[in-house]
Amino acid sequence: MKNKFFTVVLIGLSLITQIACAQPNRATNTLKDSTTSARKVHVIRIDGAISPLAAEYILNAIDNARKAEAECLVVEMDTPGGLLESTRTITKAILASEIPVVIYVAPSGARAASAGVFITYAAHVAAMSPSTNIGAAHPVNFGGGDGSKDSSGTNTMMEKVTNDAVAQIKAVAEKRGRNVEWAEEAVRKSVSITEKEALAKNVIDFIAPNLDSLLAMIDGREVDLVNRKAKMRTAGAAIVRTEMSWRHKLLDKISDPTIAYFLLMLGIWGLFFEFSNPGSILPGVLGGIFFILALYSMQTLPVNWAGLLLIIFAIVLFLLEIKVTSFGILTIGGIVAMFLGSVMLFRKPETLFEPAVRISLQAVIIATLATAAFFTLAVGMVVKAYRQPVTTGLEGMIGEIGAALTEINPTGRARVHGEIWQARSDVPIQKGEPIKVAKVSGLQIKVEKAV
Repeated sequence: MKNKFFTVVLIGLSLITQIACAQPNRATNTLKDSTTSARKVHVIRIDGAISPLAAEYILNAIDNARKAEAECLVVEMDTPGGLLESTRTITKAILASEIPVVIYVAPSGARAASAGVFITYAAHVAAMSPSTNIGAAHPVNFGGGDGSKDSSGTNTMMEKVTNDAVAQIKAVAEKRGRNVEWAEEAVRKSVSITEKEALAKNVIDFIAPNLDSLLAMIDGREVDLVNRKAKMRTAGAAIVRTEMSWRHKLLDKISDPTIAYFLLMLGIWGLFFEFSNPGSILPGVLGGIFFILALYSMQTLPVNWAGLLLIIFAIVLFLLEIKVTSFGILTIGGIVAMFLGSVMLFRKPETLFEPAVRISLQAVIIATLATAAFFTLAVGMVVKAYRQPVTTGLEGMIGEIGAALTEINPTGRARVHGEIWQARSDVPIQKGEPIKVAKVSGLQIKVEKAV
């Protein structure tokens, strides 16, 4: 025991010695790199539509970079567009930012389309990678057009949205000293240009092949913040990349309208199957998970509650078809309600730059027909199972064949299923005659002659 104690003490002393010896080196390294590692540049990446999720991600990144006293926040962006309200949220946050925000359209082949134009214009510094493009910022309606062939009311609405978008981007362009005329053309005429044309037209500030070259280019550049002027010292600064949290990644995967729609359908199917056939367990567990995920993803999507109510109404019609003889009228009504509800599930986004929030027509048709088939076949099977005669327990004995052990007149004994029962009959039955169970009353059965 004593030897073990000394062994532990020696090991502890050796560890303490190693740690003590390592401290000077660690301190030296800290002092040596203090001039560079103290300067940080936060970097995030947006690859996809501008949605409430993307807005929350960027706003959090700006706040984190401010708290960390970073030299700037670089947003590497490749977007086809997105919701106008989310774009407004992002541009307002950038304009009010207390640290410089650099928008970098990258990598090669990326684009800053529609909503991306507004965000790029709002940045303190705008840069693009070679072989990228920017533009096409005209608002569109739900169907993907500009509303010119719709009724006069729709034209008026689209004109209001377009004029509002033009006023917004012109104000941002004037504040950042960028090309106001081209910004208006990008919104009204959906023009799009390459990175070289963007640099020549004063739409962006730099063309940078990679992030390191961008940081070298903007080093020493002075920008106007909301509360002060700031000179960025980005050369040699440590790069801190901030990835999406697991919550953002989950929402990013399931915030696609079609995926959210199918999750909702699967959730409804699973929960209904569990409620109609208690004890299945697996359908109920999966249905609950799918339904919760659908609700979770819909918090980032513009849900139209009228569409959701139509889907629920369609399910009610499918269920009534099982109980009510309507000669198919309820089923047809359910299919129509399901189709219309699916199309209307997400609000018409007049405040949309690109038709990013939309369920494909193929998905709607498949889900509608699959739901109709599910409730017609699956629910029908459940009802059929309930209508089948009972084959277990006392009620399951009705109709069973046995034999009279004694004369039954009006009572006696009979053997059924290898069990001996007190039997009663309205007509005399001789010993050994086959009998059939007509009724079970407690421990006595009523029998009749088996034909």
